[in-house]
Amino acid sequence: MDLGLDGKRAIVCASSRGLGRACAEALVREGADVVVNGRNDESLQETAEALRAIGRVNVDTVAGDIGHDETRARILEVCAEPDILVNNNGGPPPGSFANWDRAAWIDAFEANMIAPTLMIQAVLPGMVDRGFGRIVNITSAMVKTPLSPMGLSTAARSALTSLCKALSRDVAAANVTINNLLPERFDTARQRGMAELRAELGGVSLDQAYHEMRQSIAAKRLGRPEELGATCAFLCSQHAGFISGQNIQLDGGSYAGV
Repeated sequence: MDLGLDGKRAIVCASSRGLGRACAEALVREGADVVVNGRNDESLQETAEALRAIGRVNVDTVAGDIGHDETRARILEVCAEPDILVNNNGGPPPGSFANWDRAAWIDAFEANMIAPTLMIQAVLPGMVDRGFGRIVNITSAMVKTPLSPMGLSTAARSALTSLCKALSRDVAAANVTINNLLPERFDTARQRGMAELRAELGGVSLDQAYHEMRQSIAAKRLGRPEELGATCAFLCSQHAGFISGQNIQLDGGSYAGV
């Protein structure tokens, strides 16, 4: 299937590794030019070289934390008129509600609600004027199935979800869509960190921690980043203009609701 992305311009935030990188790779394979971003410049440059090897596209890099004003400004200097925006950022660590102070809440909202909101605010008018835009936010399964240890994440990302649902109705007639991807248990560095934490706190081996994670998923395996990347690319495609304001769960069939 031709997704119609050849020559489209995409910004993929926090994309030097993990799910962000998987989205960037999927877009590059479809012919889109991309701007990739990450805090570690060495990792970012390695990712950019790997993307350039995939296809004959332009790959630009902007090093820095997407939560910082100056990083977002530099990204928008490099790509002032994107057709596609993929919002992504590392989530806050799990913890206890009793221990989260004001600074923890502010940091969570800065990273996972305010930063993506400001990126959307910057690119949305141009997308509407040009009659094409695809915005995809990588959030979390915790938006629909909140657990208290992930309270910082679910609170910030649920706020972003509500805002984007409202915005999606305003811009749908301009062929601009806004959707969210809700991953659960993907085989990434963050998931390894969660497994290591489980092993440490639970007194089990890392292999046992991974086994428990796999058993918690209906599909009995972790998700592959490229599966999320492919879903992202489709949502950005010419075929997905009638899909907007949606939360797409990628959880191996684990969600118990309808």
